[in-house]
Amino acid sequence: MAGAGVKLLNKRIRSVKSTQQITKAMKMVAASKLQRSQGNMLAARPYSHKLTDLMEQLAGKTDIADPLFEVRPIRNRLYLVIASDKGLCGSYNMNVLKVAQRAVDTSIAEGVETQIYAVGRKVADFFKKRDYSVLASNEDFGGEINSERANLVGRALVESFISEQFDEVRVIYSSFISTMTQKPVDLPILPIAPDQAVSGEENEESRAVDYIWEPSQEEMFKVLLPLYLRNRVFMTLAEGFTSEHAARMVSMSAATDNAGDLIKDLTLQRNRERQAGITADLLDIVGGSNAL
Repeated sequence: MAGAGVKLLNKRIRSVKSTQQITKAMKMVAASKLQRSQGNMLAARPYSHKLTDLMEQLAGKTDIADPLFEVRPIRNRLYLVIASDKGLCGSYNMNVLKVAQRAVDTSIAEGVETQIYAVGRKVADFFKKRDYSVLASNEDFGGEINSERANLVGRALVESFISEQFDEVRVIYSSFISTMTQKPVDLPILPIAPDQAVSGEENEESRAVDYIWEPSQEEMFKVLLPLYLRNRVFMTLAEGFTSEHAARMVSMSAATDNAGDLIKDLTLQRNRERQAGITADLLDIVGGSNAL
């Protein structure tokens, strides 16, 4: 029996070691993607801050008469929900989906026709299985953001708002705070409120700067407004995907460490079983010798 127990433990140890190799490889891949995604996000922030500063200047000096600023009674609402295409990233997806489901249920309870624009296969599957209305989905981004994908999503949001298909568009995603911390948030995108063009991170000196505008302020505003909105969508997707890679790296790191601890425990148990088998054999030999 002892021999059978040792063989079973050896089989379990080999299985756990194989799993540990997989989780270690996934951790390294996630770490590489996190470094690239975080680098892109940080590189885009200065542009985003300067664009926000220019929008603040123009919003304070220009009469805003753009459809994207039109505030209407909310009869139809669209939620852009951003999560991942794949799992194995801890509680990342579930944290976002819990916030999203609670927000959608509240919106429906208020009598507002509510639909979901899903970015990520996990989002689309979650809401479709529960019979929510899913307007569209992008399930092939793979946690990688670029300007084309941001423009694709941003264009769909703008068209649905300007056509009055929806009176409000909101986004739910995981805000990247640090590698260990990501926080799901629910923020409005459309209509653009005038105070959304004000950055809380800008200091008073930058607010006091006045610019010489060529051509007119109104024409500059019309050019910068679409850029500002696309940039908001890009930064939102960038933060969501960076959070995904961070969560997966942390999750796979914990899984690798847990596999190592399990291998140590199984190895100790196997050695005890093997020693117990050897002791039993020795006792049988000694007992037979004494009997002779």
